[in-house]
Amino acid sequence: MPKMHDEEDDEEFEDDEFDEHERRVAAILGQTDLEVTGKTVKQYLDYLKPQLELPCRLTGIEDFPWEERYVFGFGDEKEYERLKKTQPSYTDTFELLRFAAATANDGVLVEVERVSDKKKFTLPLADLEAVDEKSKNHQLLDDYAVWFVNYR
Repeated sequence: MPKMHDEEDDEEFEDDEFDEHERRVAAILGQTDLEVTGKTVKQYLDYLKPQLELPCRLTGIEDFPWEERYVFGFGDEKEYERLKKTQPSYTDTFELLRFAAATANDGVLVEVERVSDKKKFTLPLADLEAVDEKSKNHQLLDDYAVWFVNYR
């Protein structure tokens, strides 16, 4: 008889997945204390630089802070479309150009170029994910974003 699906199974799976994520991050940082500090962000950056495969296409994980009111329907749709021409949008595709900075407050900042119009922006790496979900970069960036968001 097939096993019935219940919420406890989901929690166990999520915990197992999160434990695996924590193990990968601990290995990167060389310690079990996963707190985000200036030192650990710099360590993570030093790890990512040689690991990320270029070219690396990125997109937003979720709406950027300036987009929130438009995405949730509070802002004018025409104004949103106009602003997206000069502002980076989570729906855009970007090419990673270089690492710009690393701080405890902002995490790793990267300079990107929007593919559609070649406009350049500096964005927090924790807000971005690799477009190619099957690439090595996707897991590397997902681990970084989950760590940065959860251990700040």
